[in-house]
Amino acid sequence: MRILIIGGGISGLATALSLKAAGFQPVVYEAVANPEPLGVGINLLPHAMRELAELGLLEPLRETGVEIDELVYLTKDGRDIWREPRGLAAGYRWPQIAIHRGELQMLLLRTVQARLGPDAVRFGHMLHDLETSDRGVTAHFIDRASGRSLGSAQGKVLIAADGIHSAVRRKFYLDEGIPKWNGVTLSRSTTRMAAPPGGARMIWAGHSRQKFVAYPIRHDPRTGETLLNWICDLKSGSTATPPPEDWNRKGDRAALLSAYKGWRWEEIDVPAIIAASGDIYEFPMVDRDPLPRWTFGRTTLLGDAAHPMYPVGSNGATQGIIDARVIAFHLAGAPDVDTALARYEDERREATSRIVLMNRAQGPDKVMDLAEERAPTKAHDLDAVLPHSERADIAAGYKKAAGFDPASLNARHSYSLKDWPA
Repeated sequence: MRILIIGGGISGLATALSLKAAGFQPVVYEAVANPEPLGVGINLLPHAMRELAELGLLEPLRETGVEIDELVYLTKDGRDIWREPRGLAAGYRWPQIAIHRGELQMLLLRTVQARLGPDAVRFGHMLHDLETSDRGVTAHFIDRASGRSLGSAQGKVLIAADGIHSAVRRKFYLDEGIPKWNGVTLSRSTTRMAAPPGGARMIWAGHSRQKFVAYPIRHDPRTGETLLNWICDLKSGSTATPPPEDWNRKGDRAALLSAYKGWRWEEIDVPAIIAASGDIYEFPMVDRDPLPRWTFGRTTLLGDAAHPMYPVGSNGATQGIIDARVIAFHLAGAPDVDTALARYEDERREATSRIVLMNRAQGPDKVMDLAEERAPTKAHDLDAVLPHSERADIAAGYKKAAGFDPASLNARHSYSLKDWPA
C-alpha cells in the first residue's frame, strides 16, 4: 500500500517510523528544502516515550535529552502551589524526557532515512492541491520558492501532518480562517547554566497572564553545563485581535527584564536567566477549534493539523506521536483501509478534542490561577483557601483525560503488532 505523508516535522516523521514498523513503506513530502534543527525545548511525556521506546528510540533520546523527575508549580512570589514526581519517579515504566525540539526532529529524520531509505523524505515539496476519493489520493506538489510544478504522487492513503497551518485541513475547512489567539505572547530562549534550578525539574511560576516556565533540555558532560529552556508568557493582547503575523519575531529582552524584575526566589533568579540567554523569539499562543471530522475519502489529519492546542500540560507533540502509532496500528490490523481510518479517528478525535478544550481552561496549570485568585500575596494562607485535595484532583484529572495516568498507561495495550497474538 502506497502511503503519502504530508509534513516532515515530529508528527510526520513519527508516522513514517510507525508505519515502517507496521510493515509499510511510506513517503514523506516536506515543503522545506533544507531541514535545520530549529526551535527550543519540548517535553516528551511518558505516554509519548512509551511509543518512541517501542520504536527503538529510548536510548538515543536518553543520551540527547534530560530525564525529568519533578514538576513544581510556584506563585509569582515563589510560594509552593503543587509538587509531583514525574517520569520513572512517579511510577511510570517510561521516563519523561525534555529535549531540544530541533535535535528530536533531526534524530527522527536520521532514523527514517536509515530505516526507510534516503529517498523516503522528499524535501522541497510543498503540497499545492490534492484529490481524494474512496479509492485513493493524488497529491500535486510545487517548489515553495519558485512555484514551479514538481509533479504529482498517487497513494492509497494521504496522512496530513503539516501543522497548525495545514494546507490539507484548509482544503476541507475553507472558512476556518487563522488560528485562534488568546492574547498571550510566548517569549522563548535557552540559557547555559552551571547548575539549573532544581536539577532535573520543571518549574512553572506565576499565572496564566504572566508565567515563567523553565526546564533543562541538554547536559554537556565535558563542561558540566546544562542548557535551560525557558518561556515567559505575557498577556499582551485581546482574543478579539488576530495573532501577530510574524511567527519568528525577535523578543524584547529589556521589556522582559522589566516585567520580571522582582521574580527572584531560592535557587531561581528569573532576571539573571533572561539576561544570560541567547536570542529570544516571540510566538502567539494559538490553537484551533476541535473538528467534527478528520477523514475525507482516503485523506486524514494527524498531529497539529488535526488538533493544535495551547502549550499547556506538555501535550502537543506527545499527542501527535500517539496519533502516529494509532493510525499505523489500525492500517496494519483493520480488514480494509476505510475501516482503519474510521477506527483511527474514532480512537483519537474525541480524545484530543477534550485536551484542546482542557488546555484552553489552563489544564493542570489551573492551580496557578486559583492560587493567584484566592491567595495573591504572602499575607494569604494558600493552604486554607486552596486545599491540597483540590490541587491533587486537578492534577489527576488532567492526567486521566490526556492519557497518562500512571496505572492506566502502564497497563494499556501496546500499539506494536508484534506484541499481539496472531
